Amino acid sequence: MNMEYIIRSEGVWRGFPVGGDTFWALKDINVTIPKGKLTLLKGRSGSGKTTLLNILSALDPPSKGTVWIGDINVTELSDSGRDKLRRKKVGYVYQSVALIPMMTAYENVEFALRLARYEGDWKKRAEECLHMVGLGNRMTHMPQEMSGGEQQRVAIARAVAAQPDVLFADEPTAELDTNTGLAVVKIFKDLCAEEGVSVIMTTHDTGLMDIGDAVYELEDGEVVGTLGIPGAAGPTAGEVLS
Repeated sequence: MNMEYIIRSEGVWRGFPVGGDTFWALKDINVTIPKGKLTLLKGRSGSGKTTLLNILSALDPPSKGTVWIGDINVTELSDSGRDKLRRKKVGYVYQSVALIPMMTAYENVEFALRLARYEGDWKKRAEECLHMVGLGNRMTHMPQEMSGGEQQRVAIARAVAAQPDVLFADEPTAELDTNTGLAVVKIFKDLCAEEGVSVIMTTHDTGLMDIGDAVYELEDGEVVGTLGIPGAAGPTAGEVLS
């Protein structure tokens, strides 16, 4: 595998039984996700972007096809093997931040380090991650004392605390206003530059397209456009962003 890419899929299909037939949510998906960059999966609701995100992140298996994370063939792993890969190499940020309400920002991040069995200094790493997302002065605050944007930043700090290779973010800006959403995406860009993490984010917000290093546009379970993917076939940038 070309190590300029962190993830690659070949011929990925995902089907769900509907009545006596199969509904194909994904159809022959071939993507290459660049290492250390912000990649956007763009599409309307029902386009297949979240289904693809779940398969690329080893949460769900494809019905057909192959996915690699680094040089690991994820589709050949056992359930326990996928669990171990997710714990060691993958971080997740969701639209719903799902912070533990009875824990401070610091405790939420440190708890993630405990779950991941992080081998470094938990206190130092938790504080470092909260400073990284601009919350060094909010560590002792409870989630209910923080704005939606601040809670999402805590969720990002928690997701990257154990130093994953890849961070998957499913519509992380959907509940935020435009300026706060842009600030969250800037944090992702900074993480790519400073931590070397590769970020894959789903969005339906066309206003974010210029920020991504690479874009895949999905429609009805198929890739219909690409931007910033060397060698990939697809419409021009103008067509993707229209």
